Amino acid sequence: MKLFYRVNHLIRLIITATVFLISLQVSAAGLLTPASNTFPPLDLAEHHVDVMIENGYSITTVTQIFENPHATDLEAIYSFPVPKHAAVAEFSIWIDGKQVVGEVLEKKRAKTIYQKEKDAGNTAGLTEKNDYKTFQINVTPIRANKNTKIQIRYYQQSNVDLGIGRWVYQLEDGGVDEEALSFWNTNSNVSKSFSFNLTIRSGYPIDAVRLPNHAQAKITQISPQEWQVTLNKKGSTSIETHMNNDDETRELQQTYRQSHPMEEMALESNSEVQEKHIEPKKSSSISTTNQSNNQNVFDLNQDIVVYWRHQQGLPGSIDLVSYRTDKNAKGTFMMTFTPGDELSPISKGRDWNFILDISGSMQGKFSSLVEGVSQSIKKMNHQDRIRIILFNNIAHELTQGYEYATPENIQHILSQLKQVSPDNGTNLYAGLEKGLDSLNSDRATGIILVTDGVANVGNTEKKHFFRLLEKSDVRLFTFIMGNSANQPMLEPLARRSGGFALNISNADDIVGRVMQATQKLSHQAFHDVQVKIDGVKVSDLTPKHVGSLYQGQQLIVMGHYWKPGLARVELRTKVSGQEKIYSTQINFPDVADLNPELERLWSYAKITDLEERMQDFANEDHKQAITEIALEYGLVTDYTSMLVLQDEQFQAYNIKRNNKNRVEREAKARVKRSKTKVTSTRADRKQPAFNKPRPSPTGGGSLSWLLIVMLSIKLFNFRKHCNSNC
Repeated sequence: MKLFYRVNHLIRLIITATVFLISLQVSAAGLLTPASNTFPPLDLAEHHVDVMIENGYSITTVTQIFENPHATDLEAIYSFPVPKHAAVAEFSIWIDGKQVVGEVLEKKRAKTIYQKEKDAGNTAGLTEKNDYKTFQINVTPIRANKNTKIQIRYYQQSNVDLGIGRWVYQLEDGGVDEEALSFWNTNSNVSKSFSFNLTIRSGYPIDAVRLPNHAQAKITQISPQEWQVTLNKKGSTSIETHMNNDDETRELQQTYRQSHPMEEMALESNSEVQEKHIEPKKSSSISTTNQSNNQNVFDLNQDIVVYWRHQQGLPGSIDLVSYRTDKNAKGTFMMTFTPGDELSPISKGRDWNFILDISGSMQGKFSSLVEGVSQSIKKMNHQDRIRIILFNNIAHELTQGYEYATPENIQHILSQLKQVSPDNGTNLYAGLEKGLDSLNSDRATGIILVTDGVANVGNTEKKHFFRLLEKSDVRLFTFIMGNSANQPMLEPLARRSGGFALNISNADDIVGRVMQATQKLSHQAFHDVQVKIDGVKVSDLTPKHVGSLYQGQQLIVMGHYWKPGLARVELRTKVSGQEKIYSTQINFPDVADLNPELERLWSYAKITDLEERMQDFANEDHKQAITEIALEYGLVTDYTSMLVLQDEQFQAYNIKRNNKNRVEREAKARVKRSKTKVTSTRADRKQPAFNKPRPSPTGGGSLSWLLIVMLSIKLFNFRKHCNSNC
């Protein structure tokens, strides 16, 4: 009965906190039109997303159809939030029925050429990165009364935290770019056809897959190591261009049908393997309004979040994925460390300083923030102390100094917090400075910063934030709310202090994400982590600085190796001041040709390291190094863009087709991988580096992982009811 009342109370809290969020109109990915323009916008007719998660990374392919219903040729401008740690590797336009792949150039040169081709009336496309906020795609011209097909593909490392993997398709704009919001109107409506297809091929068994905010998605288990998610909406006048009408996709589809005939039949007839197919009874919060003149089958205004949970009791491990096609060439590797459950709970009282962003850009995220803080402090023991700092244009203290985490104090703090209305600018420096004031050297202290990370008032230079944090021996734990946050600053800040950063989407299972963080904060951590590899020559390791690892976290190390052979691999660290060494022997292969994407993933990781060094001192050498790496490996960065031209125009501008060749090589590898069975990439099987199994979510005592899912469904049902009747 006590458990029932706790759960019932939690459901009421979640519903109350979400009412404010539901009532706000959010910005989104979509076609942009100048706010002052009176001409009707273009039509985003189709939007198709295809995701493959395997071998420790994800490949996301987005194919779109832009339609011009007007009598005049127009330029299409499409914007979407920068996905976390995404290496944009491919941008294509179909010209005269043929897919033409873009090439990466220095940003200024790419822009100049695009403008020349636009002025000449030639078909061209440009993908640019707008700092840490958005990617922008320009396509010219969209011919009068015709359509144009484009495709973009990006890669991301994919890791697992406390046995739970998470992938996010970022659509909801963070609302942090005030200049863009005032200049552009966004059309996020897909009018004719939307599809989302995600496949997970895991070397370790998966026992559950969930989409907390899209209950209408179809989830299909093919095997314990392979799952599929589909989400499709189609209008009555859809153009039949489902996903990629190219040779690679057709071969992939044919291979899949040959490899999984029973599953293909089940998807069509919904019969023999019905027990493996999870399909909720009702549809979710997708906008599906159908009007006579303007049909809308999907709105690109809400992130799609996919969770998968590994089978419990899996061993701690070290996994290795390599790419090396020539015995005389350097190879690229990705090594993933998943420590066992080696960290003990912390029982001593600690001080927690919550620094909370209440600026205007947090309006659509504040209810999620309050719920996260609520769940965090309710899990604290009575020996812990709480202090809450709020900041917008200025910073002030909500609490009266430190207050013990008693039920009475917690209730009073939350009551005050729920009365706060976000407004004004973001003086992040002032908030952090006040939070670092009055620290007690006799007690362990953690700083929890909750923000969307856009400093626009007061001191905004990155280097000053790093210097401020260096003055205090304290760990910073950052919760990054929404998209378009300043990831390049927030993540290194947390990592350098020995803390961690956690991203939270409005489409997340908020309670589950908070519980993941709470479990980390309630256990010891691996500090001063270092990786040592002997016996095989390796170089260019990333990340340059690891820092700390918390319970359930993975460490992904990438680099180059020069010769094959057996290497001794060590993970050196300290736990509560005592040195720990975890070691094994791992074989680096002579030839491995299935994962060419590793080269781009390494280059992205290397660029991230260089960008972090620029936080301390920026110079032209760093910018030049980033530019050269991006040009060699074909990545869109702050200094490079991807340009699509008609084939003959590439020759006219003397642009080499390096990225085209790389794209073709990666496409062949994807087809080849699709013909192989799912296999484990574990490299320490013969000599395990860790003796204990991996940690898994504890459930916080009264809440299991399944119960979190149930709460999410309850929340979804409320949203649906409110959308229909409120």
